[in-house]
Amino acid sequence: MVIGIFGESCTGKSALADKLKESINAQVYTGRDYLRLAKNEAAAKQNFQTKLREAINGENIIYVISEKELLPLLPDGCIRVLVTADLELIKTRFAERMHGNLPAPVAAMLERKHGCFDMEPHDIHVISEHTNIDDIKSLCYNFLNT
Repeated sequence: MVIGIFGESCTGKSALADKLKESINAQVYTGRDYLRLAKNEAAAKQNFQTKLREAINGENIIYVISEKELLPLLPDGCIRVLVTADLELIKTRFAERMHGNLPAPVAAMLERKHGCFDMEPHDIHVISEHTNIDDIKSLCYNFLNT
């Protein structure tokens, strides 16, 4: 099974992936982690896409994406999970990453990017502040078995 978890920074994608990883015994890749699979980017990307396609009916892989240009790496047949959060929550979480300070240019960047994944095709939509891991696991299993 392949689960693609995608959305803006600080929406809770990695936390969700960590919780799912424990319960379904999955390997987690984030962003451009696939670059470890080969010496050049093109070969690494191709190797990763092959690995994901083969995992559709095999091992469990979770791929966490926060850059829209990486979405095409997700294979047909994977579960696509969009994770969103309120802009103020994203800003608060981002400020925590920056030791309590959110510079105005960073806040402006977050405002510009807010909602950029909302129109992407997805099978499951998780609103970060309302995440219940058991519900997400059930949705993934139900999706696969329909």
